[in-house]
Amino acid sequence: VQLQASGGGLVQAGDSLRLSCAASGRPLSTYGMAWFRQAPGKEREFVAAIYWNSGRTNYADSVKGRFTISRDNAKNTLELQMNSLKSEDTAVYYCAADPNFSIAFMRLSSRYQYWGQGTQVTVSS
Repeated sequence: VQLQASGGGLVQAGDSLRLSCAASGRPLSTYGMAWFRQAPGKEREFVAAIYWNSGRTNYADSVKGRFTISRDNAKNTLELQMNSLKSEDTAVYYCAADPNFSIAFMRLSSRYQYWGQGTQVTVSS
């Protein structure tokens, strides 16, 4: 599976941004997919995940109510709608895919076998 993330940019606090992750190579019907982010000097952290088959989602507390993860079956694309952005959302955002998805472990970056290249999101206050 190859993942290509896009959609990052420079925005102001309170603005919205939509990230996309195009997947190719294999059908994703049994995969779980997620967004992680990494700010300078910090560890990579979980943002949101979705089980491709059922559409079941899970969010980090820091983004719950502001971010929405979704998938487009027809386009084989993962998306992250980010609203009410804050300066602390500034990070490089990565999409990831896990062919052996488990809800119990969806927040662990080590579970994800495939990663996109990352897209920079910068929120100015």
